[in-house]
Amino acid sequence: MQKLAFKVCIFGAGGVGKTTLIRRFLTKIFEDDIKMTIGADFSVKNVEIEGKQVTLRIWDFAGEERFRVLLPSFAKGADGGIFMFDITRYSSIKEINDWLSIFEYFVSETKMKIPILMVGGKSDLEDKRSIESEDALELSKKLNLQGYFECSAKTGNNVEEIFDHIAKIILGNTD
Repeated sequence: MQKLAFKVCIFGAGGVGKTTLIRRFLTKIFEDDIKMTIGADFSVKNVEIEGKQVTLRIWDFAGEERFRVLLPSFAKGADGGIFMFDITRYSSIKEINDWLSIFEYFVSETKMKIPILMVGGKSDLEDKRSIESEDALELSKKLNLQGYFECSAKTGNNVEEIFDHIAKIILGNTD
């Protein structure tokens, strides 16, 4: 069986649930007392995608402004990206263009465009929603992103699907 490794970077504002999403994906457990990421964190998970063994190397970037300068160096060589925001916090989606420009500009020495998904986190807080699904989907299409998901690390809804989807897109880019 062919063994592949993909670098996937998750980025977005602080407190949107990036680390919680990754931990849920890795352990299938919801942790609600996660400390703020300092700089960047790195995780690995082996998955099977379309009959191929794939190692996902997941880079989790701190969302606070003071750590943003680190994103370019850590993002270099990424095969895919996930921009994450909090559906209950409009301010977390407002800076998407800044995040994308930082990420896309520094990610690749080649001019090949890498796939980026847009993910709205905390979908279990529907009653506190401030960003409508339709608006987020429209924005992701306008920005030519490769998909839009909403998820809840708390319930596990769509967690596996997000990583499965980005891996399949990357896999399609490597054939």
